[in-house]
Amino acid sequence: MKTSLKSSLLGLAASSTLLWAGAAVAQDVTGAGASFPAPVYAKWASEYNKATGIKINYQSVGSGAGIRQIDAKTVDFGASDMPLTDDVLAKKGQVQFPTVMGGTVAVVNIKGIAPGQLKLTGTVLADIYLGKITKWNDKAITSLNPGLDLPDAAIAPVRRADGSGTTFGFTNYLSQVSPEWKEKVGEGTAVNWPVGAGGKGNEGVSAFVGRLPNSIGYVEFAYAKQNKMAHTQLQNRDGVFVQPSDDSFKAAAAGADWNKTFFQVLGNKPGKNAWPITSATFILMHKVQDKPANAAQTLKFFEWVYKNGDTMASDLEYVPMPASVKAAIEKSWSQIKDASGKPVAYK
Repeated sequence: MKTSLKSSLLGLAASSTLLWAGAAVAQDVTGAGASFPAPVYAKWASEYNKATGIKINYQSVGSGAGIRQIDAKTVDFGASDMPLTDDVLAKKGQVQFPTVMGGTVAVVNIKGIAPGQLKLTGTVLADIYLGKITKWNDKAITSLNPGLDLPDAAIAPVRRADGSGTTFGFTNYLSQVSPEWKEKVGEGTAVNWPVGAGGKGNEGVSAFVGRLPNSIGYVEFAYAKQNKMAHTQLQNRDGVFVQPSDDSFKAAAAGADWNKTFFQVLGNKPGKNAWPITSATFILMHKVQDKPANAAQTLKFFEWVYKNGDTMASDLEYVPMPASVKAAIEKSWSQIKDASGKPVAYK
């Protein structure tokens, strides 16, 4: 039944694209940016290509590079896990819209420690990356984890080497829970790290932690799951130690008012079940399009994604956007126009 339904949906998508293609020549699409959503973007692109024959070429280069590439108009869309404020978007002549939500998790490579077993607080995490806590058997960690056999070994912190929306979410959270972190380091897609070795992309950090004993890093939850890494529990704003999951990500996003603005930062939100480092990931496009056919195909792709991509996203540990938010997103696309001021047609 599921296979038949999927085939029908893909067939409908293909028929819809053929009808649309009668009005304009189908275009392949290029995008670049955040590594946070790269696994689900790759899955969506593969299935969309099967359904329509159109290629979505996405480069996982980090949010900072994605922002630079859309600013320079070298791609049809940019991708960033750091939302831009409405004022910044207005100055750039761009729009942004969210695609999925997910969580950033701390991951460790400690012999004998299983996924979800180690407990950390935000202040302890900050102190590790400040270089103040340097051993796994430090009292600040062992007091949170009675019964765990933590080694008398130096902690090897790993962080992102590139401009990263994942880093923005991580450092935004640390800035909220640690006054010392906020004062000395602060938040951003790139910061002056006090300690740690750098890996490029979520892929690079995952690989680095995987081969470096006694290390700790931070990655999007999908990467932790795919690479069978040991993620930690984190204490949230309500003082509860929680595991990362769809439900805990949804709990963190429950209070977001997407109808007011797409600029939503979801870190350290209240709620006993809320995961403390939750974020959405965003697409950036120019309001005035030099290549309206490419823009139309980009929007056609994301229209297909919102209709057909939720199960794929959930299977990869992402949280799809609610139906009401999808409706607001598609309504916002009327701002994307060609040089004559005519809205780009994508239906």
